[in-house]
Amino acid sequence: MPRHFEAGTAPFLIAGPCVVESDALNRRVGEALAALGARLGLHVVYKASYDKANRAHLKAARGPGLDEGLRALERVKAATGLPILTDVHEPGHVAAAAQVADVLQIPAFLCRQTDLLVAAGKAQRPVNVKKGQWMAPDGMAGAVEKVRAGGAPEVAVTERGTFFGYGDLVVDMRNFARLKAACGVPVVFDATHAVQQPGKGKDGASGGLRESIPPLLYAAAAAGADGFFLETHPDPDRAPSDGPNMLPLDELPRVLEIALDVWQRARETVRA
Repeated sequence: MPRHFEAGTAPFLIAGPCVVESDALNRRVGEALAALGARLGLHVVYKASYDKANRAHLKAARGPGLDEGLRALERVKAATGLPILTDVHEPGHVAAAAQVADVLQIPAFLCRQTDLLVAAGKAQRPVNVKKGQWMAPDGMAGAVEKVRAGGAPEVAVTERGTFFGYGDLVVDMRNFARLKAACGVPVVFDATHAVQQPGKGKDGASGGLRESIPPLLYAAAAAGADGFFLETHPDPDRAPSDGPNMLPLDELPRVLEIALDVWQRARETVRA
């Protein structure tokens, strides 16, 4: 089985739209990511959710659902050759998701759900666990233990910021070293959800500070992140979910080029 969380001479990249959309959009983003990964020497995992269960409001867009969403992700995989990552919210979804997805992801709000974590591990797929917005780095060791107990071949933890007050996240750059020390797994930085502002968008939906994505990504690249997580979209302002905190697809290449340069220079400094 290919390994998806190894950072050798470059970080790995998890990227894609927030939710599964039309085949045309899914494929457009996937093909752009595949070409970019080949050019920059990055291992790319295509990310999109078949269901966003933790929406702010009952009528908020959630995606196409389990069956239709997984079929769409399977088509992206066939068209681009990229491995697929998707969120799982319930233990009962894990087996079906694992038939298509190469990597399973546990959303931040569910990072302490024991049954879900163990079930994801039992699927024999790599698992990426997002750190809860209220969690200290040391607290994530328990989540990793649960996934490992299920038998996952690889585990990663994703830093996405911590709530200090209402509606804003703060990223403590010391957490990359602390998470590695506490959990003993690769650490990813989610630069897009780190700028999310829950409840501050239109009609009470989540807002976001998109302009802060690049500087936070560069800082995390220097601070020790092993991989990057970036939601991206050709037209974020028209995306059905999380548009204010997604990076425009046409801006992604330049942002990644700079982040990669920072990442490599930081490691050269450490080795020296």
